[in-house]
Amino acid sequence: MSARNRPLSPHLQVYRPQMTSILSITHRLTGVALALGAILLVYWLAAAASGAEVFEDARGLIGSWIGRLALFGWTLALFYHLCNGIRHLFWDAGHGYALPDAERSGWAVLAATVVLTLAAWIAGYAMRGGV
Repeated sequence: MSARNRPLSPHLQVYRPQMTSILSITHRLTGVALALGAILLVYWLAAAASGAEVFEDARGLIGSWIGRLALFGWTLALFYHLCNGIRHLFWDAGHGYALPDAERSGWAVLAATVVLTLAAWIAGYAMRGGV
């Protein structure tokens, strides 16, 4: 009778989260975030095509603190998804499956994500003249 209370397949209550599983779940979530962020990009482009007044409204929204936070999150998701996608390409080629290699490449993905995101924002800030 007690067998009916057990889970039928492995799930999060049974296994301890590992670097590869967390990065895999995050990869899927960032894919969704990128798709949602594309809606903001389409809004901005449509506003630019609709005239100066509409574009200024869009610029005001995107330039607000919430807009900049969304853009920062989108940039973070973009670089994470890119770096982890490159990692998956190496896996597809048969490289990096050993657990120590997978752990190292996971940390490399996280480090590259932070470095690329900060570099992009710093470069964008510098291009605007530090304003």
